[in-house]
Amino acid sequence: MEKLPKLLSKGKKRVGRGIGSGKGGHTVGRGQKGQKSRANLGILFEGIKMKKSFIKKLPLKRGKGKFGPKDKPIVINMGELNFLPAGTKVDLAILIKEGIVDERDAKAFGVKILGGGKLTKKLNILLPTSKSAAKKLEKAGSKVVKDA
Repeated sequence: MEKLPKLLSKGKKRVGRGIGSGKGGHTVGRGQKGQKSRANLGILFEGIKMKKSFIKKLPLKRGKGKFGPKDKPIVINMGELNFLPAGTKVDLAILIKEGIVDERDAKAFGVKILGGGKLTKKLNILLPTSKSAAKKLEKAGSKVVKDA
């Protein structure tokens, strides 16, 4: 017959499971009242009196845009791409090099091409575009990469 291994640690006493659990009944060592005696503590509960609580230290944002996306991409109209030579691969690097967008903003938020203006040159677009811009670009003979 095989011997069972000896237990090295004792399991945690499960409170709030009635008298048969081995930890009394009723308040089971939690004290009498208050948030700490309840079954679930709220995520914002701090347990002690504080001068300025954690939730009050967080910045307060009011009104419109509170729950929406935080950062939107920089938008460029199609007409602004006429400054580039024909056959250029249009990506972030070329837009930064030509001074059309600011480097720090472009890398932080990204760039999207919209359908405003008129494009007279054929370009290879490697950036996200709006639906109307994609139609106009393809009509002008430019190539738009869909997975951008």
